[in-house]
Amino acid sequence: MKSVGVFDILGPIMVGPSSSHTAGAARLGKVARAVAGADIEDVTFYLHGSFAKTYKGHGTDRALVAGILGMEPSDLRLRDSLDIAKEMGLKIRFREADLGDVHPNTVKFVIKGKEGTYELIGSSIGGGSIEVTSVNGNSVNFTGAYPTIIVSNKDVPGVLSKVASILYDNDINIAFMKVFRNQKGRDATMVFEVDHEVTSEIIGNVKAIEGINKVIMINPIKDGE
Repeated sequence: MKSVGVFDILGPIMVGPSSSHTAGAARLGKVARAVAGADIEDVTFYLHGSFAKTYKGHGTDRALVAGILGMEPSDLRLRDSLDIAKEMGLKIRFREADLGDVHPNTVKFVIKGKEGTYELIGSSIGGGSIEVTSVNGNSVNFTGAYPTIIVSNKDVPGVLSKVASILYDNDINIAFMKVFRNQKGRDATMVFEVDHEVTSEIIGNVKAIEGINKVIMINPIKDGE
């Protein structure tokens, strides 16, 4: 039986009207911002299912943009996020899209920044909770509730154990770990959800491992911060 937490019952601290369409959307936006970095110039949101049908009425558009701007779901500026983005010169587009057999509250972000283009697919699954299923074309699965390290690497022996050893040496406990790959011997993606804060020095040590292509650090999203 699935455990039920207090936020599944009471809902998150947020600017309404809907935890799924507003709080969850803002959290997805914040994760997408973490993946792309702060220097974001252009974002296209591909909205699937009920997100596509009701995004204006439920404030999903404002929430997604608020997250991209780094706002929490409880930030009162969320209501004015579209105007704030415009004032900042951030280009925003919303498109209806069929993203396949996914949760009805799903969005695909295509983000252009000074360093390149980034993509993320995630869903708002209820009560403000989220699930991210793709980052830059790589299959993943995480919720944003824990400090999360996403590692893109060559699919060769020893890389996973080296990353795990660095975390162990720094007293970082791994809560959940998943490994994804499309083809043996090509590229793979590792996702570590951990119990403790991960410093930039630790991330630097992970990046230095031979066979590592890229490392993304996503800090947990908390209400009211």
